[in-house]
Amino acid sequence: MNNGRFAISLHILVLLDKAKGELLSSDYLAGSLNINPVLVRKELINLREHGFVTSKEGKNGGSTLAKSSKDITLGALYQCVKGNYLLGSHKNDPNPLCNVGKDINQHLNSLYEDTERKLVAQLNEQTLANFSAKFPG
Repeated sequence: MNNGRFAISLHILVLLDKAKGELLSSDYLAGSLNINPVLVRKELINLREHGFVTSKEGKNGGSTLAKSSKDITLGALYQCVKGNYLLGSHKNDPNPLCNVGKDINQHLNSLYEDTERKLVAQLNEQTLANFSAKFPG
């Protein structure tokens, strides 16, 4: 998940938390993130599908949190944006005749799953409210 989606989504959620229910436009959010509003809208769709945000379309539209920031764990956010394994994977299939190559993926997958379980457990100990409190406003 080294594609930046977690950081983008967490940034969006902190901004929405700080807005205290005010609708924020994707243009406003994109300005804070310094990215294209299309990328913000893509993440907002995912966040809405996972129940983190609600959105209102139109001229006076925008997004807001769908539930209290105290009820959103960073682990739940990670789960909704993660891609493949955190540490990556082989781009090619290793040589099955090699003593290492024939079993490397099995052992890597075990390592990745264990690492990811620990990461999610750590992230689940912190809520959006806890993280958002680190910022003024």
